[in-house]
Amino acid sequence: MKQLAGITGVFNLAAATSSAQTAAPAANPYTSSIKAQAEQARGLILRTAEKVPEGLYGFKPTPEVRSLGAILGHIADGNVLICGIANGDKPSFAPVHEKKTTRAEIVAALKESFAACDKVLATITDANGSSPVNMFGQQQPKLAVMAFNNSHTWEHYGNLVTYMRLKNIVPPSSERSQ
Repeated sequence: MKQLAGITGVFNLAAATSSAQTAAPAANPYTSSIKAQAEQARGLILRTAEKVPEGLYGFKPTPEVRSLGAILGHIADGNVLICGIANGDKPSFAPVHEKKTTRAEIVAALKESFAACDKVLATITDANGSSPVNMFGQQQPKLAVMAFNNSHTWEHYGNLVTYMRLKNIVPPSSERSQ
């Protein structure tokens, strides 16, 4: 029954996003879609960062993997790197946020990194979103780079869901609507 509620929640979330997007035709439908997906992922990541007790930020299911806090920090580092690439910046991966340990530091890093991505997205339209940028030695359209960033965020949200479930915490995407 819990799985059904979780699946229903995901479909409701997707339907809400879809209906919000189809309510009025967007001037830039591709860019608007990437932005909506980024906002959805950002909301779940920030709710996760704020929901999980700080004492669990060091939790690792096995010694070989990142801790829960390190995953959140990695998302912030990834945002800085990938959104910077979409902006045309030279890639330079510096995993500084992944090494942070307190909730306050990590939440601040996430918010700052999401704001940086928002600035980049604010400059992209459907018309210029096909402009190529160098992503790890390959030319990729700006919008594809931003879509990749969304995929990266969702990938790690999946990790976080597993970590939360192992600690009997209901992930934000599975919470019942109030």
